[in-house]
Amino acid sequence: MTNSLNLRTDCALDFVSLGALVHRLDPGVIPFRKAHECQIHVSGGEYNVSANLADCFRLKTGIVTAMVDYPIGDLIAEQVRSMGVQPFYKHFAHNGVNGPNMATVFSDRGYGVRAPVVFYNRANEAAALLKPGDVDWQAIFTPGVRWFHSGGIFAALSATTGEVIIEAMQAAKAAGAVVSFDLNYRAKLWNIWGGAEKAQAVIKRIVQHVDVLVGNEEDLQSALGIPGPDVARKSKLDATVFLGMIDRVVDTFPQVKVVATTLREVHSTQHHTWGAVAWVDGKTYASPLCELDIYDRVGGGDGFAAGLFYGFLTGEDPQAAVNLGWAHGALLTTTPGDTTMVTLEQVRAFAEGGCARIQR
Repeated sequence: MTNSLNLRTDCALDFVSLGALVHRLDPGVIPFRKAHECQIHVSGGEYNVSANLADCFRLKTGIVTAMVDYPIGDLIAEQVRSMGVQPFYKHFAHNGVNGPNMATVFSDRGYGVRAPVVFYNRANEAAALLKPGDVDWQAIFTPGVRWFHSGGIFAALSATTGEVIIEAMQAAKAAGAVVSFDLNYRAKLWNIWGGAEKAQAVIKRIVQHVDVLVGNEEDLQSALGIPGPDVARKSKLDATVFLGMIDRVVDTFPQVKVVATTLREVHSTQHHTWGAVAWVDGKTYASPLCELDIYDRVGGGDGFAAGLFYGFLTGEDPQAAVNLGWAHGALLTTTPGDTTMVTLEQVRAFAEGGCARIQR
């Protein structure tokens, strides 16, 4: 292995994430104001990575989260089981009227020049009620966990969720797990209780415990307050600005060993150019670029993170890890929903230069 993550091998679980489970309502290309029906996708930025690693990459994974004992919770829990993810739930009872609830995300797919639109109903969300002391981290980490992950979406939910992340990361480090965090800055979530200033106050404390950081240059600026360098970016696919900020990230957080991001040029809602880049122990690794015909773009970044983490967890070199993340993120956008529907064999074939010719 050519990086310094020092992954354990003797563990009951390869990967555990902490975050909110949600259900996303998807009316396809019809805007919600004209929709008559929609699909339901189980999702959550942190959960998606665990689900992808279990279902596509065949690892042993878990999710730590809140679960409400009512029909929507049952629907979500069934999907967690079907993806092969081991749940560690803090249970809440629904009062039959106003919660606590499993959050709803509303997201149409857009079409052509019409962009997708995302909005939320996270009122009285159970996951936002999680607080330090609610989870028995010793029980989770004692059998062994190789990698622990959380993200900025969960951190943004309330004044207590960031504290739960820190509590979990401290336990993870004590147990010898690698720790990752996806900055996933969502302005709508932070703006209702303090905006970028609050986000930076919370996330800077979290990232002190992190080995592997995922996020683009906007995430680094908004979530960590890292100023952009004095360089121009030629296009959305030019990683110059992102890589120019890495020195400042590592100066502030010297324990960080990996920083990675996707690169996306949006030509239309259904046509993107897609790439990825990572900084690993002082060296940079870039994926190939490909043209994507998008079916459903939601979850592509989580798909990248899962493939990247899989590469590290299985001893691939950093270039192969970046390519696996890039390939899985690309393939995930070709299917409906937020979690994977593709196989490891398809991911490896595409990462190694495969194409879309029919497989007979």
